[in-house]
Amino acid sequence: MELNKLIITPDKTVKAALKQIDKGGEGILFVADKEMRLIGVLTDGDIRRHILKNGNLNDTIEGCFNKNPVYLKEGYDPGAAKKLLVKHQIDIIPVTDGGGGLTGFITWPQVFGGGMKEKEKIDLPVVIMAGGRGTRLDPFTKILPKPLIPIGEKPIVELIMDKFNEYGVSDFYLTVNYKAEMIKSYFDNVETGYKIRYIREKDFLGTAGSLRLLPGGVGGTFIVSNCDIIVEADYADLVKFHKKGRHSLTIVGSIQHYKIPYGIIEYKEGGGLKAINEKPEYDMLINTGLYVLEKEALEHISKGKAFHMTDLISALLKKKKKIGVYPVSEKSYVDIGQWEEYKKNIDRLITE
Repeated sequence: MELNKLIITPDKTVKAALKQIDKGGEGILFVADKEMRLIGVLTDGDIRRHILKNGNLNDTIEGCFNKNPVYLKEGYDPGAAKKLLVKHQIDIIPVTDGGGGLTGFITWPQVFGGGMKEKEKIDLPVVIMAGGRGTRLDPFTKILPKPLIPIGEKPIVELIMDKFNEYGVSDFYLTVNYKAEMIKSYFDNVETGYKIRYIREKDFLGTAGSLRLLPGGVGGTFIVSNCDIIVEADYADLVKFHKKGRHSLTIVGSIQHYKIPYGIIEYKEGGGLKAINEKPEYDMLINTGLYVLEKEALEHISKGKAFHMTDLISALLKKKKKIGVYPVSEKSYVDIGQWEEYKKNIDRLITE
């Protein structure tokens, strides 16, 4: 990664910074003044905290970056670099000259060799909702169930498992219905090393109804994922956020940018023109289909009938239960649940 791709000035917007972080792929930017001297760092976590404080994406980053960054000066002792990386549990540190000017950076693999530092482990089960018909992917899903849609040499559901396994997760529940035997047959004939248990729906119970069928052994906190999405997030940080907030349920939301390709008409009562907003752009936080739940939340799911996650969220809100929102960037969320998204993202998923 080139240094200039990680440098940002404090007058840039949060939205611009988010896009730059996505492109950089390091989860961090170095904030510099006009003379390219280091004045701070900005992480995706800093942006998340800004958003959760109701900060606007069009605000400048001035109010949300860390003005006391960890950094090294040229000629640094390699031992000191190792200590800083371990002490602060970070992947990258900027390097400056004697005048504070940015000259480079070092990463965990450069200092310790090998890949990135090992991810923090989470000892939680993951439930993957894999029972739907997947009608948005017809005619493909008339032959294959949606969880087995191929992405390169693996089906999407196995890629989801692999992402969680990076955080030490090996305990999975699959809620199944449509073409359930085909899903089970696939996993009976591949070596994954995962413990997979199946929760069978007799009827289609929606995006949350089958959670009432989970065995009593599932206790405390667990994660729920749709079977057609991949979210690139720090799952350990997500769980910490959920527990710190004492939430009954936490929704992972993705910041999405939409541009309407038409002029939007505003009109007065009676049909008079008020204004035309030409090709407006909107930023919004959408539901990704990834959640962290407490077992007690399941008490609010109706038994034996279709019940969606939106129904559960509404029921929890009525009971004054705490629901958290954990934002991730646009690029961190991939949905292959419909043909256009599948075609758009398949190459990206194969190369990652």
